[in-house]
Amino acid sequence: MVAVDRTLPSDESRALFELVQDLCAKELAPRAAEYEAAERFPREVFRTLGQAGLLSLPYDEQYGGGGQPYEVYLQVVEELARHWLTIGLGVSVHSLACYGLANFGSEEQKGKWLPGMLGGDQLGAYCLSEPQSGSDAAALTTRAVLSGDASVYTVNGTKAWITHSGQADFYTLMVRTSDNGAKGISALLAEGDTPGMSFGKPEQKMGMRGSVTAQVLLDGAQVPAERLIGTEGQGFSIALSALEAGRLGIAACAVGVAQAALDAAVEYATARQQFGRAISEFQGVGFMLADMATSVAVGRAAYLAAARRRDAGLPYGTEAAMAKLFCTDMAMKVTTDAVQVFGGYGYTADFPVERYMREAKVLQIVEGTNQVQRLVISRTLTRP
Repeated sequence: MVAVDRTLPSDESRALFELVQDLCAKELAPRAAEYEAAERFPREVFRTLGQAGLLSLPYDEQYGGGGQPYEVYLQVVEELARHWLTIGLGVSVHSLACYGLANFGSEEQKGKWLPGMLGGDQLGAYCLSEPQSGSDAAALTTRAVLSGDASVYTVNGTKAWITHSGQADFYTLMVRTSDNGAKGISALLAEGDTPGMSFGKPEQKMGMRGSVTAQVLLDGAQVPAERLIGTEGQGFSIALSALEAGRLGIAACAVGVAQAALDAAVEYATARQQFGRAISEFQGVGFMLADMATSVAVGRAAYLAAARRRDAGLPYGTEAAMAKLFCTDMAMKVTTDAVQVFGGYGYTADFPVERYMREAKVLQIVEGTNQVQRLVISRTLTRP
């Protein structure tokens, strides 16, 4: 593997990263190709990571979290994605699912549910998108009606493109509690065995086949009113705030996949002989590797800069959109170039670069398409 100069701020974080690298070598790398080919969900790997404390890194130690800055958490996500994107993205999604309760829940709610969510045995899912409501998230129609005694919400609707659907232990649901547009959306924290909740058939995807993506079907689902996060009508602002953090997770995943593609390309190019020389010695290949390495380094710097703003308590939404946009477009380019370095072999499943290329594509779509990121950035530039 190509050496990566990590900017870890403490001895504790450096020790943490050594643990992550050990787990990646022992638990992720030996399984990735086999599980992806078999479309097998690696639930046991998430349990192992949870027991090691890696599912709770950016959250308060008071509730069982790791108390790590985002700068450290995201580098862990990158390293996980470098070895297996299904795991790196899964950790990011779990963190996203915990975000609403951790940042908007009452102290009573956090004390009651957050330790279990962060304890390592549970896995979360984040439910915003719907079949007719993707980029236009405020158009969601899943309806939650409060009972006459105000004790339970009855929820009807369908959530789409949900990572960990049918596998998660809890679901953060964005639902409509009134017809007042974005201000009529609320957030509910539903358990995985909620009566009236079921799950659709897993989507047949281009990549990340080990990660389950499916609809969440809500047919009279009964969610206790005490599981309302924040207040009624606050759900859309909770969702947008969570997505700012989540976009940094996707940026880190993109850098991880691109780094993996660069690792493979460098190893192959230095070993592959043509015309009596390693192909890395030819400028056509050597310059391509140089551009790939530069792009990966710039992407890493972009997400870390945004993370440091977040850790400092500064606004970081625009920077998160920029990082997500650059890093995911970069990952698509770097993985495509890695296939080119391998030539015909890169187009076969005998080498991992074709999988990296297929996986990189989804990162340009999730957590807000890159067209939406450009919209977010351009509005910032032109706002009075």
